[in-house]
Amino acid sequence: MCRNIKTLANFEPPASDDEIRASALQFVRKLSGATHPSHANEAVFNSAVDDVTAIARRLIDSLTIKAVPRNREAEARKARERAAQRFG
Repeated sequence: MCRNIKTLANFEPPASDDEIRASALQFVRKLSGATHPSHANEAVFNSAVDDVTAIARRLIDSLTIKAVPRNREAEARKARERAAQRFG
């Protein structure tokens, strides 16, 4: 999985449309192997991002999760601590 794609389910507040679109963009970039599509492929690339965004939103909204929602600040702090240990 691409390291830039973040888990978006079960957070309080819920994932924003911008966060979901950013993850969809990273996913399509990974699949296509292109960070910036050629002019010839731009329309199909953007269409794929739109499709993945819509499906991801539907998935996140449909999930039934019994766990307590995670706190964004606490998860960010944990990620910084892991990075500090990993990279010094």
